[in-house]
Amino acid sequence: MSDQSGCLIFAHRGANREAAENTRAAFNKALQYPIDGIETDVQLSLDQVPVLWHDWELEKLGYPGKCIDDFNFAELEQMDFSGYNSPDALPEGALSLQEFIGSFRGRCGLDIELKNRDGESRQRLETKILQMLAVIGTSAVDGVFVSSYSLPGLIFAHRHAPDVPLYYLLSGHHTQADIERLLTDYSFLAGFCLPIDIHNEAIAKLLHDSGKGVAVYTCNSVEEIQKALDLKANILITDYPQLALQMRDS
Repeated sequence: MSDQSGCLIFAHRGANREAAENTRAAFNKALQYPIDGIETDVQLSLDQVPVLWHDWELEKLGYPGKCIDDFNFAELEQMDFSGYNSPDALPEGALSLQEFIGSFRGRCGLDIELKNRDGESRQRLETKILQMLAVIGTSAVDGVFVSSYSLPGLIFAHRHAPDVPLYYLLSGHHTQADIERLLTDYSFLAGFCLPIDIHNEAIAKLLHDSGKGVAVYTCNSVEEIQKALDLKANILITDYPQLALQMRDS
């Protein structure tokens, strides 16, 4: 990897500062910049359609206490997923993973984050993974990879699609010792996605020497973006892709 130029810039849920996150508008706006990839989030509707949405509840849309999996996809398509962000935004129904993959695969890299809600049954999680894999396929092509905070989910995904790159999402409490253990116990992982706050030179060297990919989130300030670039992260996930691109390419 050569200097900062080897770092790929991924737009976090699309250009989410310019349009409602995880909408067609946000992804299309992100691609107006020379970004390398897009990060998005996948949940499952009541009738088992993979849908793009980050929050656990639909409070932003005017349905407090309700979740994606309380509604069939046809019902979600009738809701407005963009209006909460701006009264001038064109209404958009729920975006399925199928449409997202069909529209954006091959145009840039795609980080598909598998969401796993607290209290969600294992059966529901596994159904979500199988439905997701049915859409994206089971081979590593076109720069698509799956990330998740759910280690059981990643283990299950690997069992069914061993060629799909899988990244384990770490939290702020994880340490270098945790990462060393994970490298030993779960060697199938293609990489790790970690908060920029916990990333450091020792972890960068450990993961580089182990041949694992390194993605860092969510790098929004000048200092955070520069830290990711200095540590030669493979992927930098940001709400400000234009700023990250400018800093990387300057």
